Amino acid sequence: MKAIRVHEFGGPEVLRLEEVPDLQAGRGQVVVRVSAAGVNPVDTYIRAGAHAVNPAVPYTPGMDAAGVVESAGEGVTRIAAGDRVYVAGTLSGAYAEQALCDESQVHHLPERVSFAQGAGVAVPYATAYRALFQRARGVAGETVLVHGASGGVGIAAVQIARGAGFTVIGTGGTEKGRQLVAEQGAHHVFDHRAPGYLEQLMALTDGRGVDVILEMLANVNLDRDLNVLAKGGRVVVIGSRGPVEINPRSAMGRDAEILGMSLFNASAREMSSIHAALVAGLEAGMLRPVVGQELPLAEAARAHEAVLEPGAYGKIVLIP
Repeated sequence: MKAIRVHEFGGPEVLRLEEVPDLQAGRGQVVVRVSAAGVNPVDTYIRAGAHAVNPAVPYTPGMDAAGVVESAGEGVTRIAAGDRVYVAGTLSGAYAEQALCDESQVHHLPERVSFAQGAGVAVPYATAYRALFQRARGVAGETVLVHGASGGVGIAAVQIARGAGFTVIGTGGTEKGRQLVAEQGAHHVFDHRAPGYLEQLMALTDGRGVDVILEMLANVNLDRDLNVLAKGGRVVVIGSRGPVEINPRSAMGRDAEILGMSLFNASAREMSSIHAALVAGLEAGMLRPVVGQELPLAEAARAHEAVLEPGAYGKIVLIP
């Protein structure tokens, strides 16, 4: 089969399309024939050797995929050959024609969801769900600001929060992105490149502020986030590309919380709960992944450049 391989950490140019042996399912394992693989910003950090935990090289990147189960090993009971599935983590890497997974990493994909959409479920939607409910402990009726809402995680957060009864405020850096955020269910949308947009947000909430902020770029926004929180408000840091200076008094006066979040820290029980909710949302049509770009597997390097470019719009997927 064909797969993207990384033999040394570095820039996008280290992503190479190679021929590798087909995969075989062992006990408790599943081989998925990949129809689409999702590209996430974290994939680029790992490729560059800049992640907290890096794999041994050579390796195949990618954690998210969707396709059809090709074979199931001894002891597998929940999944069978021929099932449509999405993949939330792999043993072998997702940027390939096949992916080897533990049974627990594979989840049923409803017929109404395309494979390209399915490749955009695992990391984005699980991250948004964990941030909103497991870290921020959000409850229906609260107001949530999705700060950077037009990318994969942002769109997931908007859909999940709207479906769960939150008042949803989203931001986007382009007119196209803001229109997408509104279409996906945000009650209000602001341009986070416009001067004074946070003052507009405070006016919208009658000066109270928001209960929860899901923050995609903390190194730019965190200090300002603290000034638009309501009392008892929580900021969940989902993404950051560098250090930031904050004024702690902004948090003190509000009894505010700054919460870090990494999907890799979720327990097996938490992950099981997350994906039970996501599958139910997909089946009901409440969750609808938005695919922004589809690129051939051979163009993985281009995908790694695109996923970090400003003006995010939906999910980038690779097609083997």
